[in-house]
Amino acid sequence: MRYASDPVANLREIMKKDIHPEYVATTVTCTCGNTFETKSTVKSGAISVEVCSACHPFYTGKQKIMDTGGRVARFERRYGNKK
Repeated sequence: MRYASDPVANLREIMKKDIHPEYVATTVTCTCGNTFETKSTVKSGAISVEVCSACHPFYTGKQKIMDTGGRVARFERRYGNKK
């Protein structure tokens, strides 16, 4: 075993062979249309997300109602705009 002078080589010696999933380039696509590249163990090489940093209110600084599965629409149908 090597010492702190080569930490990457230490990891290679410790890790078991042929048990780790393949790490591939992956395209992440958001419902807002934003896409970006990352790496993942997803075999298809594509991930779909509902919210990303380009459209999430925390990152954009804008308030917006996040409609998860039509819950906001169902609430508005059920209770309407009562004033």
